Amino acid sequence: MCGIVGLFLKDKSLEPQLGAMLSEMLVLLTDRGPDSAGIAIYGSSAAGHGKITIQSPSPETDFAGLDSEVAREIGAPVAMTVKSTHAVLELPADKLEAARDAITTLRPSARIMGVGESIEIYKEVGLPEEVARRFDVSGMSGSHGIGHTRMATESAVTTMGAHPFSTGPDQCLVHNGSLSNHNNIRRELRREGMKFETENDTEVAAAYLSHQIATGKGLGEALESSLSDLDGFFTFVVGTKNGFGVVRDPIACKPAVMAETDQYVAFGSEYRALANLPGVEQARVWEPEPSTVYFWEH
Repeated sequence: MCGIVGLFLKDKSLEPQLGAMLSEMLVLLTDRGPDSAGIAIYGSSAAGHGKITIQSPSPETDFAGLDSEVAREIGAPVAMTVKSTHAVLELPADKLEAARDAITTLRPSARIMGVGESIEIYKEVGLPEEVARRFDVSGMSGSHGIGHTRMATESAVTTMGAHPFSTGPDQCLVHNGSLSNHNNIRRELRREGMKFETENDTEVAAAYLSHQIATGKGLGEALESSLSDLDGFFTFVVGTKNGFGVVRDPIACKPAVMAETDQYVAFGSEYRALANLPGVEQARVWEPEPSTVYFWEH
């Protein structure tokens, strides 16, 4: 069943409240998915700097001294912030790929959650309230973000099987539904050089969009292509560095509702996720149409 949320802020004065608003939206959909939960936040970073979010089943061991070890490998300063089982490393943007390779070599048990100039991803097994509290998501600021609470259907209940999935720089996706041709698409994308960490169909959808964007398509064009190339029932909410997109399959049997004001655009699997947002009583509220791409960019 799953519950998904998204919030794209137009009003910069709301940015300090992004984490708190997005967390509350997701907690309100807890009963749609008790297995795991996750949130991606697009925040600010210093000019020319990027971020790598990693997760470890043994954070005390894996995070000890990691910043200094990576700094030696890439020849550049690295700052690290640890939050429970996750850590965010900040470093020069032109060293992101080198740092990613170094982390994989230095800490093979750690997993990369997201890489980019502004994205941070936090996800774990557990209920949304527990996950949000564990990583102090309510205290985070940013321009937009997406979240997911999962009821597992396609793969095991694990941290890596939780959403959001990120398969490209500053890109991530959450999904309610089930893809029927994900195995074929996965094989095709592997031939194109894409790598996969799980057997989850949502990771395939994320990788498909990342590949489309890498070939030169914009977010809107990539979402349009998904309607003809991906089979099954799906509602996708997608984040990029500057953008936020929504698309539903041609049948659109998975629930979805959106609200837009001068201050924000919000998405929820059900209206109750939006009910406490400021000014929602005066918002334009609608159900996204089937086979229709919606996206906004800063």
